[in-house]
Amino acid sequence: MSRKFIYRGPAVKQLVAGNSHVCGLVDGSTSRVECWQWHRFDSSTMNRHSYDFSSIAVGENFVCGVSKIGKVTCFGSNGKVVGKEPSWNCSAVSAGFNHACAISLENGSLHCWGDMKGEKPQEKFTSLALGENRSCALRTNGTVVCWGENNFSLPVALQDTYFVTIEAKRSVFCGVLSSNFSLYCWGNPIFDASNNFMVFESDVKPGPCTRKCPSWSNALPGYGRFCKQGYVCQPQLPEIEKASSSSGSKWSKKGGFSCSGFCKIRGSRIHDSGPLEVTQLQGHHSNQGTAAAAVVAGQPVLEKRLSHVVSMGANGASLEEFSLEELLEATSNFSEEHKIGTGSYGSVYYARLTDGRQVAIKRAETSASSSCVGGHARRQEDKDNAFVNELESLSRLNHKNLVRLLGFFEDTKERILVYEYMNNATLHDHLHNLPHSPLVSWAARINVALDAARGVEYLHMYAVPPVIHRDIKSSNILLDDTLRAKVSDFGLSLMGPEDDQSYLSLRAAGTFGYMDPEYYRLQQLTTKSDVYSFGVVLLELLSGYNAIHKNENGVPRNVVDFVVPYIVNDEIHRILDPKMPDPNPFEIEAVAYVGYLAADCVRLEGRDRPSMTDIVSSLERALNFCLASVSRSPSTTQSST
Repeated sequence: MSRKFIYRGPAVKQLVAGNSHVCGLVDGSTSRVECWQWHRFDSSTMNRHSYDFSSIAVGENFVCGVSKIGKVTCFGSNGKVVGKEPSWNCSAVSAGFNHACAISLENGSLHCWGDMKGEKPQEKFTSLALGENRSCALRTNGTVVCWGENNFSLPVALQDTYFVTIEAKRSVFCGVLSSNFSLYCWGNPIFDASNNFMVFESDVKPGPCTRKCPSWSNALPGYGRFCKQGYVCQPQLPEIEKASSSSGSKWSKKGGFSCSGFCKIRGSRIHDSGPLEVTQLQGHHSNQGTAAAAVVAGQPVLEKRLSHVVSMGANGASLEEFSLEELLEATSNFSEEHKIGTGSYGSVYYARLTDGRQVAIKRAETSASSSCVGGHARRQEDKDNAFVNELESLSRLNHKNLVRLLGFFEDTKERILVYEYMNNATLHDHLHNLPHSPLVSWAARINVALDAARGVEYLHMYAVPPVIHRDIKSSNILLDDTLRAKVSDFGLSLMGPEDDQSYLSLRAAGTFGYMDPEYYRLQQLTTKSDVYSFGVVLLELLSGYNAIHKNENGVPRNVVDFVVPYIVNDEIHRILDPKMPDPNPFEIEAVAYVGYLAADCVRLEGRDRPSMTDIVSSLERALNFCLASVSRSPSTTQSST
């Protein structure tokens, strides 16, 4: 294909490619069909009748769909298939080049029509894979049978092999092995003539990652190796709705197909910014009494939000409400000796509690009401909102790559959050400050990036509602004693907008050098703003430069402007962190790959950037490159013999 086409429409819950056409089921109250690269095909004919398909299949100049009551309907210009559909209800349909097959809903038997070659088997099946004049079907016990032109059949060596799923494209048929998820392919002359198939040993994900398996399916054993969050569901046949059921979207809520990067749980910004009078104080009132009254007026809202958060609990458990006395004793009255960090919203202290737990205590700076005038009132409101934002966010989240909130203390003068203690500093410290960092290999650095990416992916894709962090940076990525990275500091976070729409932010927030320029310019917030910030972190990790640093003439310079041109010109070796050893041939492949990924993350338009799910997948691949260099090193080889 000479050109790349980008679909920017609504989310799709199934995407199917024929030989020269691509079609998808657009998610909605009724599932309509959209097709691309098919100029003579008018999908409006299909959608006009509201067939509400649960799945579709694409052949050569035709597309077939199964409705939610099991009726099969085909459209297109291929007269061998269109109009020849079975009259009974079916649970699945598959399309070949010039033929189609469907599985009977009643008994699992097979019905084929069009220009099918070979003798159709008389058995029960769960799924199909049709190519050009050839067909294969997956039996209920997981074995495969094939038939077609020139006595096509499954290679003898695979006849007792069990598969999870099978697919076909023209002369090539492939299946994912049940035992270890290896990929076996057969049917093409290029495969090994001795056994007529080829094995690809690497794990192949047998289905999409989804938050929940539908009612008619269970999670696939071993899904954890493919999905850090969510499940891969077993590709069993769905329950078809009875004809008398309502046309409501049971399938659209629990469908077996998922679109990575598009399918998000709908949510909205749930925290309140206080009464309108408070937000409009700045620049309009200079009277001390009025400003103080506005702050007091905002207190019930703050208390209501705090009460709501505490009632929700943290990570499925109770949030611990600490006493001020205990925290004062643990920090020696918040002494400088205990202080380990300072930010715009307050200071962080190390403490060991009376029960022996090591914790980090984040204490927000507060001001007395009598001194809150003008901008001070707004600043205090910002701090109060940041405190509750962080409390709201972390109380709902539970992920190994997010810093865990243990509890809090709050009164009219104090806002305190208590976290698990991360004793290995921040990624920023390791990249820019520590003289001897343990992150001395490219694999270690990429692994830290992967950890952080998984944390942010969880916020975007699996939190309910989604969370946009808004302040991703290397100093907000903390490391524990095993060098596992965790994302922290949710003071600026917002509950995400619906789907992949933008959120109109009243004021752009973030850190200079990391902030998405599109968000800063348009104040349109999406998850892609976090992606931009994460791209800056990747550039830091590769180059060793701060997000904003001075060039050789002492002039401030942005790492994006400096490093990305080297990456796109395939000269990444010229800007790699000089503190790191030269990458070996395997590592340079990984480093270059991460460089291209970082460059994509910081593209000017958010719609051109990858999703965090894409980033996680790419970093996993890069890490595998690095680990391959370790596994093939001479010392490893010698030790294994």
